[in-house]
Amino acid sequence: MRAAEGIIKCLQEEGVEVVFGYPGGAVLPIYESLRQSGIRHVLTRHEQAAGHSASGYARATGKTGVCIVTSGPGATNLITAIANSYMDSTPIVAITGQVRSGLIGKDVFQEADIIGSTASFTKHSYLIKDAEEIPRIIKEAFHIASTGRPGPVLIDIPVDIQSKEIAFKYPEEINIRGYKPNINGHKLQIKKAVEAIKNSKKPLICLGGGVISAKAEREADELIEKGGIPVVHTLMGKGSIKDKSPYYLGLIGSHGNYHCNRALANADVLILIGTRVGDRAIRDQSLFSHGATIIHIDIDPAEIGKNLSSMIPVVGDAKNILDQMAKDMESLDTQAWIREINSWKRERNNDSKHSIGVEPKAVLDILSRKVDMNAVLTADVGQNQIWAAHNFIIDGERKFFTSGGLGTMGYAIPSAIGAKIGMPDRQIIAVMGDGSFQMSFSELGTLIQENLKILFLMFNNRRLGMVRELQTNAHWDTFGIELSHNPDFIKIFEAYGLQGTRVESNDEFKNALDKALTSDKSFIIECIIDPNLSTL
Repeated sequence: MRAAEGIIKCLQEEGVEVVFGYPGGAVLPIYESLRQSGIRHVLTRHEQAAGHSASGYARATGKTGVCIVTSGPGATNLITAIANSYMDSTPIVAITGQVRSGLIGKDVFQEADIIGSTASFTKHSYLIKDAEEIPRIIKEAFHIASTGRPGPVLIDIPVDIQSKEIAFKYPEEINIRGYKPNINGHKLQIKKAVEAIKNSKKPLICLGGGVISAKAEREADELIEKGGIPVVHTLMGKGSIKDKSPYYLGLIGSHGNYHCNRALANADVLILIGTRVGDRAIRDQSLFSHGATIIHIDIDPAEIGKNLSSMIPVVGDAKNILDQMAKDMESLDTQAWIREINSWKRERNNDSKHSIGVEPKAVLDILSRKVDMNAVLTADVGQNQIWAAHNFIIDGERKFFTSGGLGTMGYAIPSAIGAKIGMPDRQIIAVMGDGSFQMSFSELGTLIQENLKILFLMFNNRRLGMVRELQTNAHWDTFGIELSHNPDFIKIFEAYGLQGTRVESNDEFKNALDKALTSDKSFIIECIIDPNLSTL
């Protein structure tokens, strides 16, 4: 068969049902074979959106997302989505077309060195030079993307390679030299970790996005409940524990809760699980100079000790390790420690004050009470992200997606589309600001094309609110942040044949939400908020 047919056959062998993409000359052979297959193709309106939709699909389903784009600008437009998936450990396989093999390196039309351009933020990448290698490479790509610490794998395929004849045989087994992720964790290290926790007076668990990637929420909850250990989470860790847990404290970091950050600084044993401990999570490493014992559990050994020194490192899959730890854990006397943390919570009220318009916290509280218990919320980047992270209640089977590591504006809409396609029976909500909406609203065309129903919640402060907040905190004059010529967002929605309404009070929002939830189409609620409102 032709190599292009083999590529699609490989995707079918991997159980791929949906591909997000944008065609061009360098992938036309692949697209012709895709047309004749049973795989669903979702035509996005921008290549970056194809990557973000594949990411949303992967996070919703637990499967590896797939996107296909052409060479040159098609591939370079995909770069941000690849980097985003790398930072947030999301499994995607990105297939890019490339110019003819004999022309590579000659700066011909629509040529770009996508392998070199993405080398620092792909888990692995392939430039296919021999068509016969396609089945092996694609098999490896899916294995690498989805095992160990998940991440993006790039396959760059010259257009002439796609048209070659191959003897197709899909491999049954994989043996990649040097790639053997540690799954189980070292028993002695696990024992040391458990003993350290048992001997602690002020233990604290910090959950990261790796807990969700490992599907270890139940095991984490069992360890927390059995030990009676208070717990905080990073931005990517939101959703790893239910808000109603008696041990739940909240979000840490530069935009975290005061009492959570103070608990982090005062714990005598800190258990980090599936987190990079990045700068937004640990804003001041000097807080840990008091000599706390730090246990760091992560499947990626490169992350342990990279940002925060670890005394008890445990490398392996969080699900397996937490299961072993929970079996040996005992109930700890943490009531005095929890009372101390709660006293810090009462010391400082984190509620932002507003004088005009809709109050974001109240809006998200209302939303949390109204939407389904298995709803998925995708938050964009900026103030809207932080408000959602603090105030959207995780309960039942709810999920929370956002761009954490890279902080990519324009993420919410395409990732919500990917999530809805992956989970068509679930309620999907996309939260964004007026700035981030304008980064990707062209994907409303994809939404209509695929006949999807998504609830959009926009906080409109007519400026780049988070940038303004950073400037203010640094005691600088605000500059370059005013979005003084915003369009009429409701008319944009209506131009796509969708519905929406603008609200300027909490009561108006309640009525608008009822209307949105009963609508048979996607619906946007534009909330006019105080332009000087802060997240802190």
